[in-house]
Amino acid sequence: MKTSIGVLYGGKSPEHKVSLQTAMAVMNAIDKTKFDVIPIYITTEGQWVKGEKLTGDIQDVKQLQMKPEAGAILPVALNRAPAVAEKNQKMEDAIDVIFPLLHGPNGEDGTVQGLLELLNIPYVGNGVLASAVGMDKVIMKNLFAQAGLRQAKYVSFLKKEWRENEVVTYDKVEKELGYPCFVKPANAGSSVGITKCKKREDLRQAFMNAFQYDRKIIVEEAIVGREVEIGVIGNDSPTCSVVGEIVPKKEFYDYQAKYEDGNTELIIPADITAEEYETIQQMAIAAFKALDLSGLVRADFFLTKDGDVYINEVNTMPGFTPFSMFPLLWKHSGVPYPELIEKLVQLAIERHEEKQTITYTF
Repeated sequence: MKTSIGVLYGGKSPEHKVSLQTAMAVMNAIDKTKFDVIPIYITTEGQWVKGEKLTGDIQDVKQLQMKPEAGAILPVALNRAPAVAEKNQKMEDAIDVIFPLLHGPNGEDGTVQGLLELLNIPYVGNGVLASAVGMDKVIMKNLFAQAGLRQAKYVSFLKKEWRENEVVTYDKVEKELGYPCFVKPANAGSSVGITKCKKREDLRQAFMNAFQYDRKIIVEEAIVGREVEIGVIGNDSPTCSVVGEIVPKKEFYDYQAKYEDGNTELIIPADITAEEYETIQQMAIAAFKALDLSGLVRADFFLTKDGDVYINEVNTMPGFTPFSMFPLLWKHSGVPYPELIEKLVQLAIERHEEKQTITYTF
């Protein structure tokens, strides 16, 4: 009997379109001789729509934008308990594991993971705490600092304190970081809302831009170095892929370069020394454990010309689009795309089974 995978995508997020691209790539790559694939779409308004089992490939992302009248459901309908008629007999519409492909807030931040925990459904990727921490760049960097991981200097601000006294916030940026610096929403991914600032006059527009996407922003010093990334998979015993390098043809790796124009060169494997690889691998695993990550993560670093390594961030749900680094890293590490998906599903089931052994009564 095939394992049934519910692919969850879309969502109320600025990265809704990114999620659609990721979902199409993943669903087309899943080995359908081993798995049944059920699309589950969350509209931009937050409605959940469950589609029919796929019988072929998706040709266009528009096919994934199912209308609510096509099969609107309440999330609790995913609960597996009523789907089992008798012991060892699975009903046709039962879902064995959920593969969340939701980028950004309302999906990658622990909210959906919490729902799936309550429904006691196995799901691919990081848990509630790890997802929430991995989404919030300020909390993430605070934990990196506690773990002793080398990173860029940073400061953060709430929208309220910025509105009350802009000059004080700009003074703090200049005093603690200087220029150039990057202004980012604390809770957003895919380079949404990021601006590079070279002088004070740039800060006001950058703050306004970032505050569109979150009530909290982070400002980071610019590290001059190569942008390198590594993939990590596993639960309690994570393993790393080869390292890849991003060479953006723009000033930095923004949203358009990632998902729209493909105007970026990905070098896999990166031309680095064995010592540099060992440092990156050790730091990636240290970050994985510090944030209590599981399933999968892409860890991003800066590598200076002097060989110094700085961790930038981790992405708890990296993209799987044709331009995405994460699956390419594992392909070059000897794990082709369908096999990678299969490994992630197995990790999800293993983690879920382990949780079932926990005693919840006293």
